[in-house]
Amino acid sequence: MATQPATTTIPLTPKEAQLKALLLDTAEYVNNSQPSAEPVILRWAGGWVRDRLLGIESHDIDTAVNTMTGEAFASKICELCEQPDVVEKHHINGTDIGNLYKIAKNPDKSKHLETTTIKLFGFDVDFVNLRKETYSEDSRNPQMEFGTAEEDALRRDATVNALFYNLNTSMVEDFTSGLVDMEAKLIRTPLGPFQTFMDDPLRVLRLVRFASRLGFTIDHAAEEVMGNANVLDALRLKISRERVGVEVEKMLKGKDPRRSLQYINDLGLYHTIFTDPTKPNMPLPDLSRWHCAYECLGHLFRNHAPKSISNILVQTDEASYYAWTLSALAPWQLIDEPEHTGKGKPPPAFITLAAREGIKAPNKLCDIVTAAHRNRADILALKIAVVNKDSCINERDRFGMAIRQWDARGGHWRLQVLFSLLVEAMQHWGVNAKNTAENDNFLSEWQLFLDHLQDLDVMDAPSMKRIIDGTQLAKALNVKPGKWMTGALEICVAWQLRHPDAKDPSGAVEEVDKKRKELGIPSS
Repeated sequence: MATQPATTTIPLTPKEAQLKALLLDTAEYVNNSQPSAEPVILRWAGGWVRDRLLGIESHDIDTAVNTMTGEAFASKICELCEQPDVVEKHHINGTDIGNLYKIAKNPDKSKHLETTTIKLFGFDVDFVNLRKETYSEDSRNPQMEFGTAEEDALRRDATVNALFYNLNTSMVEDFTSGLVDMEAKLIRTPLGPFQTFMDDPLRVLRLVRFASRLGFTIDHAAEEVMGNANVLDALRLKISRERVGVEVEKMLKGKDPRRSLQYINDLGLYHTIFTDPTKPNMPLPDLSRWHCAYECLGHLFRNHAPKSISNILVQTDEASYYAWTLSALAPWQLIDEPEHTGKGKPPPAFITLAAREGIKAPNKLCDIVTAAHRNRADILALKIAVVNKDSCINERDRFGMAIRQWDARGGHWRLQVLFSLLVEAMQHWGVNAKNTAENDNFLSEWQLFLDHLQDLDVMDAPSMKRIIDGTQLAKALNVKPGKWMTGALEICVAWQLRHPDAKDPSGAVEEVDKKRKELGIPSS
């Protein structure tokens, strides 16, 4: 006998009510066409129910169907909406019903069942049948069968994601104490945590993401299991790194990235996530001071002043995501790289492998990580020179050319500077109130460095328009272009940085001409 669920209700917006009415009419249309079959019952499931109970708008609605596949039901919607009386009854205009898309099974992307999606009244509506899952020990890809609402609820990752809104009764159905856990702001697994995580180890990361996004706490019983050696081994062996990367990206683009990283740290998940699983002998970074990096970044983001460090160095949402990723990878910077004695290109740095293989970071982000790693010593040297008021600090070309070089290697030179700050924070940042003065002094040095770059007007050095191009330079020197061109143009740019008001490039040409032999420029 099925468990009687706890219930409550959700007041619908006019658009949600319009969608509900169309779906119920479609269910009636199906039922009338097969009167002897079990009647269709529709439920909105999971995230939409959770978010609406929390007062959060949601435009993504998962619709669970009890007796047929999502594709079959969605096709009936399209069929019904071809009838003029239905169009008139539901006030359907030309943009209210979108195309039907079928998303095939893709276990590596956590898609174990085909899903059909339609845009309806401005909502992205997914259709799928209620199901139960049976897992084998060596795979996270379950055997799927039609199931009851209770069985469907029990297979989910968290009780707060296992709620249904029954369209036929207009009531929320709770088979797993999700409503109680919502009230308590608790992330808890419907079944025992060990079984839940061993069935699908990706749920470890999903629970961290939901706890961070919602501001909830994770149930203590679940926390104790999340760092279990068997669970972590299953996470390494059964989950594709692409899927790990998707979850990490969602965390770091989410509402509270700092809290996500704190959970990863506290639960002992770091070495399972940020590593190259194909290289079991890679050294493990020391995490004892990692919290200082992400705590420092969180502190920086709380200061929204126009000339604050975060506003200078992090200027887009994409850059914010990259910044949190760099803070996550900061411990790898302190690992000594093996000496490269062979011929050819040296192997990637450990920090690059942690990004590229651990979370499958895209090439652009891996390039930033690699450049931040390689350029850190140069960045620190210039920062120290400014703090110490060295005689070279007013050499505009020194700073401008350095910034151009950092940017040329990986782009986003500002984020490379931020990375250097965060790595240094692991040595100097304090997380207690008594450390406030020391933290202020630490950040004041980096603020001084950035203020100095702005005073020199070199922040946009990478995009500075050259006063002379290669063709013009070769003509002025009366020679043909050659390999010497790259070095010569760099000399021109350095000259231009020393003479920011110059309009005539003759001084730059003269500088190159003096270094003909050094650059290998043939005689004219």
